[in-house]
Amino acid sequence: MFIAPNTHHHHRHRPCPPSSPTTAHKRSTSLSPAKFKSLIRITNTVTTPDDADGNETAASNQPTPSSAGRIKQLVLSPESRTKLNALPDRDFYSFPRFVKHVDDGFLATLTDLYRDRVRPGSEVLDLMSSWVSHLPEEVRYKRVVGHGMNAQELARNPRLDYFFVKDLNREPRLELASGSFDAVLCTVSVQYLQQPEEVFAEVFRALRPGGVFIVSFSNRLFYEKAITAWRDGTGYGRVQLVVQYFQCIEGFTEPEIIRKLPGSSAAREGKSPLDWIFRLLGLLSGPDPFYAVIAHKNFKPVYE
Repeated sequence: MFIAPNTHHHHRHRPCPPSSPTTAHKRSTSLSPAKFKSLIRITNTVTTPDDADGNETAASNQPTPSSAGRIKQLVLSPESRTKLNALPDRDFYSFPRFVKHVDDGFLATLTDLYRDRVRPGSEVLDLMSSWVSHLPEEVRYKRVVGHGMNAQELARNPRLDYFFVKDLNREPRLELASGSFDAVLCTVSVQYLQQPEEVFAEVFRALRPGGVFIVSFSNRLFYEKAITAWRDGTGYGRVQLVVQYFQCIEGFTEPEIIRKLPGSSAAREGKSPLDWIFRLLGLLSGPDPFYAVIAHKNFKPVYE
């Protein structure tokens, strides 16, 4: 694991050696492992039919653990979790890629979504992040923690206060305190998760009640590293797959789906009549479709 503080010095994004924990790491209590405390339900005193005198009989006063965050059922079969490239993901992501994985239209839509759904002053976890988080520049957050597979990319990300490197396909457990984030983001990366049920359960645990989880994606991917269920799916099918990831976890609200497709009238405005011919011949690619699936932990907050 790598942890890096975001200070205001010239080398503020250099990851520190894991053998020497930084002061910032010590200050961040939310990054320490914490015992998960489930919500509990207390059984009230009831009158039982077997009580001949009609006296109230106290039921067991032992707290009943909540099932919130429980994986209700697995979404994927063993075969649908496989990848064409079975080599360790750490090897694949060992060198940095300072590129944009989607087009500017997608990124503008994503930033607008974050501006609308992630409140200023929030504590944010950018899951499966890289050298840019796409958060609106003018908005200030209490802290932004990044996770990814390449320390060099994460060190270049100016929005991260801390980051850590971890392969979620080998170990989906997030070493973060329960209920420590207001928002979790996952941008164009959900297609690589081989244990999405466990990762979504961990996100649920890390969120505060009312916290939001925003999963965005398009049709681009590292084909050999995407799971079979994603490679074989259509745009609609992939949206439904992410919806099922949310629905398999006890406690998430009903997922909200946002789509912005190139075939819309807005996307066609200002296009040359020749664009259709070029795209047909494979000489011109259209705008990236935008998909986002959003849900909250326990309830959706209402803000004025």
